[in-house]
Amino acid sequence: MPINVKHDITLAWLAAVVVWLVASVRTKPTEHSRPLSSRLTQLFFFLLAFLLLFRTAARFGLLARRFVPDSDSAAMTGLILTVAGIAFAIWARLYLGQNWSGTVTIKKEHELIRTGPYSIVRHPIYAGFSLALLGTAIAIGEIRGLLAFVAAFIGMKLKSAQEENFMKQRFGEEYIQYSCEVKSIVPCIW
Repeated sequence: MPINVKHDITLAWLAAVVVWLVASVRTKPTEHSRPLSSRLTQLFFFLLAFLLLFRTAARFGLLARRFVPDSDSAAMTGLILTVAGIAFAIWARLYLGQNWSGTVTIKKEHELIRTGPYSIVRHPIYAGFSLALLGTAIAIGEIRGLLAFVAAFIGMKLKSAQEENFMKQRFGEEYIQYSCEVKSIVPCIW
């Protein structure tokens, strides 16, 4: 991957981290959340994905094999997907506002958001980060990138399933109707 693409991808991910840190300062108080023990599996998958993507120590053996050619076009495609995915996730995070939480929770005066990116998919933050992870995996071009994508996707799927249960408990039929109208992660498909 060309050095400037690697730099730009790193900047895009850093921008996401900054937005998340700044936006996390103002959230509604938590009414109900799940215990830490139920989060550990998801944390494992997210940490594994991070290590595979961003630690050069993960570049060995089969993990270092390429699944796309080492070319400028693959790197640029990866960069475009990464930036687009992060931009979508940031839009969703800002749109969700004070209802957001880093863990699966119900906030006091929690609102069901169905507009903006939430009219496209029910979990637009996960959709955006999935696209960004896929883009980063393509830019890296190595098997470790694909494994990172799969690991993070498993973590997001586990977390989104718990969020779905919380939303059904909180909003009942309104959320069930919303889930019938809007796909979970991939518009029009899933």
